[in-house]
Amino acid sequence: MNESTHAIFTRPQSFRDVVTHYCPGCTHGIIHRLVAEVLDEFGIRGRTVGVAPVGCGVFIYNYFQTDFLEAPHGRAPALATGLKRVRPDLIVFTYQGDGDLASIGTAEIIHAANRGEKFTTIFVNNAIYGMTGGQMAPTTMPGQITTTSPRGRNVEECGYPIRMAELISTLRTPAYIERVAVHTPQNIVRAKKAIRKAFQYQIDNKCFSLVEVLSTCPTNWGLTPNESLNWLEKTMQPYYPLGVFKTPDAEEQK
Repeated sequence: MNESTHAIFTRPQSFRDVVTHYCPGCTHGIIHRLVAEVLDEFGIRGRTVGVAPVGCGVFIYNYFQTDFLEAPHGRAPALATGLKRVRPDLIVFTYQGDGDLASIGTAEIIHAANRGEKFTTIFVNNAIYGMTGGQMAPTTMPGQITTTSPRGRNVEECGYPIRMAELISTLRTPAYIERVAVHTPQNIVRAKKAIRKAFQYQIDNKCFSLVEVLSTCPTNWGLTPNESLNWLEKTMQPYYPLGVFKTPDAEEQK
């Protein structure tokens, strides 16, 4: 066998060589890598600017070899809007968790999508506030135990979890909206395709794009990494179905 084989799995050029701060079993790192691989494949790293959230992804700028801005809690879409309008030649993306995007930043993301701002949002849904200690989030599942719902989420008091992909897809403005997951190899492959498509729409200056990614949080869920993967599939995925919810091409045909 020829020993001079080619490496087939290496660190993306868009990644820095640093140690992760994420908890064991957390799938933020997988999502980071998918974004980095897409930036490399499109050759857009030099003109890409990311907008970091407040939440577990707050230190995302430590991992990428791209420029980053830090936004106040929930305001990443507003910051991305200003940046993209001033420099439309740049590739701009926000990376936001469910507390950042679906709670304090609900108005920001809804209106950015409604205006058709031409940036890309990577929305990580792990059904809980991760960084601040495991409180109930807008995406927390019915009956799910958190530090602020020790008896489980009571939908009669707190309402049902918000489905952001479905909510944004009701807007008339053309956009690309898809929900994916990263708990199995097959789903990771599909997630990368969705992220690639989202950036392609921005490169083509076509529309706003959002990819919602179902992710795990073993630490705050109180589960092992393997148990978390199973919980995501059995509990989250039926309520948050995977798939494409909106494409600009379909909207233009109406």
